[in-house]
Amino acid sequence: MFKLEKPQKVCQIGHFKVGGQYGENPPLLISSMFHNGDKILESRKEGKWDRAKAEEYIKRQEELEDKTGIPAITAMVANSAEEMARYVDWFISISDRAFAIDMWMEKPRLEAAEYIAKKGLQDRLVYNSITPWDKDIPGQVKALKEMGIKHVIVQAYDVTDPSPNGRLTSFNKMMEMIGEGTFESILIDTSVMNLPAIAFSGVANRIVKEATGWPCGVASSNGTYMWKQARELFGTDGFAAMNASGQGCSALLWSDFIFYGPIVAAPKMFPAVVSGAVMAATMGFYETGKLPSNENHPLYKFFGDFVEKLKSGDQQALPVHD
Repeated sequence: MFKLEKPQKVCQIGHFKVGGQYGENPPLLISSMFHNGDKILESRKEGKWDRAKAEEYIKRQEELEDKTGIPAITAMVANSAEEMARYVDWFISISDRAFAIDMWMEKPRLEAAEYIAKKGLQDRLVYNSITPWDKDIPGQVKALKEMGIKHVIVQAYDVTDPSPNGRLTSFNKMMEMIGEGTFESILIDTSVMNLPAIAFSGVANRIVKEATGWPCGVASSNGTYMWKQARELFGTDGFAAMNASGQGCSALLWSDFIFYGPIVAAPKMFPAVVSGAVMAATMGFYETGKLPSNENHPLYKFFGDFVEKLKSGDQQALPVHD
């Protein structure tokens, strides 16, 4: 049910791995910063933000990454290359880890990538993203290749066929323009439309991974945050529970990476995804008899005794109670 027949690509980005067989590696978490409505952003035009609070969020995410074994990067949102340059310069002054850019328009996105490449940061950049709506995909790919960009996210969505199979059709069309071997890492975003449609994206993950071997993932936060009535129906705590559940469930749906939304939610998102990741690893073991090769997997960090029982064949043993 969960095992994929096609060999799966595992992408090395910075110090972490993305992709592989079901449950092999925990999903990469991608947070958002400087998005519209981000309270730390004081003036996008003037380049003012609460740097102390922003650094606090980055360091807290890194601490959670180290504690849980769940890898994480931050996608910084900007409207222009000049704006993104400010964020990148700030980020590399406080962290030595990988990061992503998040820019909707193709031209400023390429300009930002060029700025980053000139600083020699190609190994640390996750380019987000090449989309079906970009006007010149071949030109964009050529420019990125010349810059030496190594890791890209490709959005897969076909407006004429919004089914899971439509995501594969869309990706195949884009790969005709991108070309195999152009980038070291291609992460496929299977495009979440709303909360229940996270399921379609999860099915698409499996279909696309089986067909291509490339890592697939979802922006499940698009689905949870789009359900605006949830706050009215359930209040702040109820929304937070629903949101965390959406990310945790996504970890069970063949997701090699998850856009989890604003970085401020990290303390809730990491435990939620730990829950999904350890269950995925155990379901993978049930089908294959293999435990994750990733020694930093949260299954080993938090459930070592259970792992030893799995290794011994005593997986059905019940805990001893007083």
